[in-house]
Amino acid sequence: MKTKAEKRGSGTGSKRKWVSKVKTLSTYPPEGLFTKDAATIARQLASKKVSPKRPGSGMRVLTYFINRAGKGLSKSRRAKLEKAKKLLSKRVKAAREKTKASAG
Repeated sequence: MKTKAEKRGSGTGSKRKWVSKVKTLSTYPPEGLFTKDAATIARQLASKKVSPKRPGSGMRVLTYFINRAGKGLSKSRRAKLEKAKKLLSKRVKAAREKTKASAG
């Protein structure tokens, strides 16, 4: 009899990834965005055109992309994406502070 983990396919021998089943409708990054420089990635993911639900959804898409790429990313490309993540994080923080200031 199989355990719950074996039935789900989350055992050590499983090749399936949970991330391959994730679908999102909240953010629409343009084709080829993740091959650009860090500042461009952060700026576009923070824009209302790409992330209509605030920069936080852009941050989730970037994190998702990094996780999805996994070991397939080169060190230089991963570093560029991590830099974009830091820049976008600053934008997310600024947006939160702006929202708090206008609410309070």
